[in-house]
Amino acid sequence: MTTLATQVERFSVVIAIGGVPVRINTTDASFLEMLQKRYAGFVSDEGSAELDFDVDLNPPAGIDREDVRVTQRAGRWLLERGDFLAEWEPAMRRGSIRQTANPYSIDAVLRIVHTLVLAKQGGFLLHSASAIRNGKAFLFAGVSGAGKTTISRLAPPDATLLTDEISYVRKQGDGYMAYGTPFTGELAKLGENASAPVAALYLLAQGPENRIEPVAVADAGRELLANMLFFAEDPELVHWVFQAACDFVHRVPVRRLTFMPDARVWELIG
Repeated sequence: MTTLATQVERFSVVIAIGGVPVRINTTDASFLEMLQKRYAGFVSDEGSAELDFDVDLNPPAGIDREDVRVTQRAGRWLLERGDFLAEWEPAMRRGSIRQTANPYSIDAVLRIVHTLVLAKQGGFLLHSASAIRNGKAFLFAGVSGAGKTTISRLAPPDATLLTDEISYVRKQGDGYMAYGTPFTGELAKLGENASAPVAALYLLAQGPENRIEPVAVADAGRELLANMLFFAEDPELVHWVFQAACDFVHRVPVRRLTFMPDARVWELIG
C-alpha cells in the first residue's frame, strides 16, 4: 500500500520593530497578505530573524478572559487572552500562537513579546506619541484623552511621526533611542520606520495656554511607570522595569507640557 503525504506550504514574513526582526510563519496565504499590509513599512527583506513564531489560525478554546495574562514556567512564557493563546521559549527563540485571522491578536502578542525582550535591556514600550524633529526624538506620554493624538496632528511638516500611541524605547550607551512602531491610535496611521536619540519626555495635559514646567525626578518616575506597557506576572522582570524607569528619568529631561489645540505649541518643543 502506498501512502501519499500532502506537503503543506508554509509562508513567512519578517516584521522588524525597534530593530528586532520577528518571523511569523503561517500556512494561510491570505493571512500572510494581511500581515504584509498591516505592517507595511516594517516588513524586512532580510531572511534572518531573532524570534520565530508559528501561527495556527484556530482560536483557543476555554479561555474566557478579556484581560491579558502573562506567566512564566520552566523558562517558557505563556500569553493568554480570550482571542489568543501564545507560548514563547526565549532560550530557543521560538514560539507559537493560536488565534483567529485578525490583526488585533497578533498585534497584542508582538507588543507583549517586545516588552519581555526589552525589560532586561533597560528599554520599554510606552503609552505615548513620539516624533523626530531636527534629528532628535520627543516623547509625549499621557493617559487616554491627554492629547497624544492631538499633539501628533499638530506636528509640523518637518517632523517625522514615529507613533501616536505606543513608543518603542531602547537603551543605547548613556542615552536612549526611540523607534517608530506600527501600533496606531486614533490617527490609524502607521508610524515611520525610523529612529533617533531621545531628547525629552513630555507629560501631556490640555489647558488654556501653552506652557512647559519642570517635573521632579520622583514624580517623573511615577508617571513614567504609570504609562509603561508591562503585563508579566514575574518579580524579576518587574524589578528590571522599575530600574529602567529610574534610569530613564535620571538621564532624560522630563517636563510637563500643557497645551491648547494649536500648532504653535511645537514652537516650545525642543
